[in-house]
Amino acid sequence: MRITVFGGTGPTGLLLINQALAEGHDVVAYARTPAKLPSHQRLTAIQGQLDDASAIGEAVRGSDAVLSVLGPGTNKAEIPPLVSGYRSIIAAMREHGVDRLVALGTPSITDPADRRELKVGLMVTGIRKFQPVAYDAIVRIGQTVRDSGLKWTIVRVPLLTNGPETATVNVRAVGDKGGARLSRSNAARSSSSRPPTPPTSAQHRSSPTNKGRVRRLLRELDSQAHANGAAPIRI
Repeated sequence: MRITVFGGTGPTGLLLINQALAEGHDVVAYARTPAKLPSHQRLTAIQGQLDDASAIGEAVRGSDAVLSVLGPGTNKAEIPPLVSGYRSIIAAMREHGVDRLVALGTPSITDPADRRELKVGLMVTGIRKFQPVAYDAIVRIGQTVRDSGLKWTIVRVPLLTNGPETATVNVRAVGDKGGARLSRSNAARSSSSRPPTPPTSAQHRSSPTNKGRVRRLLRELDSQAHANGAAPIRI
């Protein structure tokens, strides 16, 4: 499978790329600074900004799916272009006939299946109050993906840490039992749970964690064609 990755030079993105390569996939990584990417015979780097429609189209063309781990950081000036960048990615996917999109999100992107959960609710409230620009971008990205008309999956993650890999994977929806923190090292771990069941167009599956995320995202892409949703992932 040929996969295009956006946001691949960050800690989670690099884990995703390395896992995809280890799984035997061909990877195209779109990056502002390709020098941050690993060197591999099955990894192609394309340099560009999120407002470069031509370069984005080059990155997407010929791929089977797009995986994006783009998300707001601490630099406020870099946050607004993320929303228009997602629109450009989706436009390129439509143009080149690539219809499978897996996008990273957070619980700030709500889901009809969500229930009340104090720790996640406090996390979302804190982001909305103290980082309103980032919160707005996350919510708008989620809606942009949902309105894309593509076969999309939004994987929502909690607070990420640099802690060690753990032995278990806990897949859950907001409101189910679980924590609100997750180590990045778990993103590349090899243990797995059952492959997610393909949802119907009316279903939305969502996730407040990223434990085992890399393999889970790749499983989403390897499953048969499915419509809008995201796999519930427990912590």
